[in-house]
Amino acid sequence: MRKLRRESRISRDGLARDGLVQGGALVALLLLAAWAVFGPSGLLSWSEHRQLLEIRKAEVAALEKDRDELRNRVALLDPRHADPDLTGELLRSDLNVVHPDEMVMMLR
Repeated sequence: MRKLRRESRISRDGLARDGLVQGGALVALLLLAAWAVFGPSGLLSWSEHRQLLEIRKAEVAALEKDRDELRNRVALLDPRHADPDLTGELLRSDLNVVHPDEMVMMLR
């Protein structure tokens, strides 16, 4: 009879220990699942990332347009073959230079 009690106590301790291990594993899995859903790169943040991506793409397109305009302006101001219209415009606006036969009109 003593043997049975000892074995039942050992088996109860083993069952309790197994229950704690399984409970700990379940908690760890639930934490990982919560992190996968609510974390910074989880399922719920995908729509926010998608919106930010669309905003960034629009910003990049606008910056590329500005860059292309500046690249064109630099090409027109190349000292080897400068565009006469653009150089005349810059002289008039930056240095306040006009031809004697030109008339200046102030616009406000």
